[in-house]
This record gives sequence, C-alpha cells and structure tokens, in this order.
Amino acid sequence: MNERQLQILRELGELGSVTATAEALLMTPSAISQQLRLLQRSIPVPLTERDGRRLVLTDAGQALARAAIEVETALARARHTIEEFVDRPDADVSVAAFHSAAAAFFPLLLAQAGPGRPQISLADEDVAQDQFPRLTRDYDLVLAHRLGQAPPWPTTVTASTLLREPLDIALPADHPLAAERRLTPQDVADQPWITVDDGFPLMATVDAIATAANRRLDIVHRINDFAVAAEVVAAGGGLALMPRWTARPHPAVILRPLSGVSTRRHIDVLHRPERAARRAVRMVLTELHRAAATIRSRDVGGRTTAPDH
Repeated sequence: MNERQLQILRELGELGSVTATAEALLMTPSAISQQLRLLQRSIPVPLTERDGRRLVLTDAGQALARAAIEVETALARARHTIEEFVDRPDADVSVAAFHSAAAAFFPLLLAQAGPGRPQISLADEDVAQDQFPRLTRDYDLVLAHRLGQAPPWPTTVTASTLLREPLDIALPADHPLAAERRLTPQDVADQPWITVDDGFPLMATVDAIATAANRRLDIVHRINDFAVAAEVVAAGGGLALMPRWTARPHPAVILRPLSGVSTRRHIDVLHRPERAARRAVRMVLTELHRAAATIRSRDVGGRTTAPDH
C-alpha cells in the first residue's frame, strides 16, 4: 500500500470509472488497473467489484478511500512543514571549525546575526586532516584545512575553498633571521622547532622543509594552538610555521615568507550535499565567503615584509 495507490482508489470512488480516473491522473487505464491489483494484494477483503461494465468500490473500498483522504491531508501537512523548514532564513545552522579558522571566522559570522538571519551555533573541532569529513555528520558546515598539494576531500562531501593562505616562518622580533626579508629551508633547518602533532596538515610542510634542507629538523615542542605557539616563539622556544591571515598577531613575533617549498594551505568549507537544500545553510555559506574576503584583505601590519609569490 502506498500513497499513489490510495490516491487512485479515492479518485475511482469519486469519478466512477477506470477511464475517468486514468484521465484525471494522467495515467493509462492499464496502469490504473495494475496499481489497483497491487493494492488489493495487501488487503484481505475485496476493494472493488463489477457493476455492469463499471468498476466500483465495495464498502471496504469506500472505507479505505475515506481513509486515503486523511492520509493525503497528513502528507500535505508534512510537505508544507518540510517546505517551511527548508525555506526558513532564520533556521538553526551549526558550524564547526579548527582553532585558527574559528578565531578568524566566528566573530565575522556573529556580526551578521539578527532578526531574519540564520541562528548560528558554533563549535571548535581541531582534528587530524582525515577526520574533518566525518564531522559533517554532526554539523551543517565544517571549516577544514589541508595543504595545497594534498589530495582533495572525498566525494561524499561538498567542498569549496574559502582561503588559500600562505604559511610563514614565525620567529622572535629580535632573532638574527628577522633581518632577512625572505627565508630558505637552509636558513631555518638548524633552528629548534615548534610544530603541530603528527597527522595535522602543517606537518607535511615541516617535512618538506627538512627534505629541502637535507637534514632532520630539531622538533622540541608540539603545540597545535597557534596562539600558544606564538607565545613559545616569543619566549625563544623555537621557530614555527604560522598562517599569515588567520593567526592572531603577537607583538613580539614577526613572520617571514619561506622560499623553496610550497607553503600554502587551503581553508575549505565542507558539508553533506543535502544540507545545502536549506536556505539558512546557503546564507551562512555566502557569509563565510564574504568573511574570507574580509580576512584576506586585512592589513598584516608589517608581520611580513615581502610579498608571497
């Protein structure tokens, strides 16, 4: 028993013939008869009977046809409810982001809040790169990062790039290398290093620096939070890779571009394809791209002294 079969039974009861029912529903008479046979198989008593050349409803068929009206009414209400949910501009939208993206994007998203706007709930999720797609089960939108040369995200999620952000070398303002406008892997390979944990995207760039310099880096600290890493850099604990636009500036830390290796990460927004059917989710996606343009255009305030090419 399905909605279409109940609709056919209802129309047959009202119109009085298979031919008229077929015309009303834009079906062939044989298709109407086939659906009625399928419906009859699920019902233990006859639903129709012959009255001369006409096929009419039995008492049981009339009772089921009346119930069909209630079914169609309930389904119409359900469709209307879904349509309202999908089209609501002020519906709830959940957004997750890794730490530095959260610090850069979340305030800009909240600045757009107000009547008639999506109701955004925010969460920080700093996970290894291969874990980001799984977060789309729990959140409408997920801000994730990967290096430019990394494989694309799996086809199970929809991804669009918000930023292609340069990664610079962070060092104390009084460090001897601070006098250089641009650094090379050979310049930084003999320094102590502060890196992220293994499995996080920046480690591939750290490994590339070691390969380009033909030596193993001296990794003395593992810190995933850029704000904490900046404090350790400022205290003389070592050099670190730092994103140019999304990491919060530190007064005692400067950034220098690095030549010789690819030093750019993608900040992407991931979501399951069906999430974008909702108007509120599409609105937040638009706001994220606007926020990315704002972040990209910010004055870096002298943290770097050479353009990144």
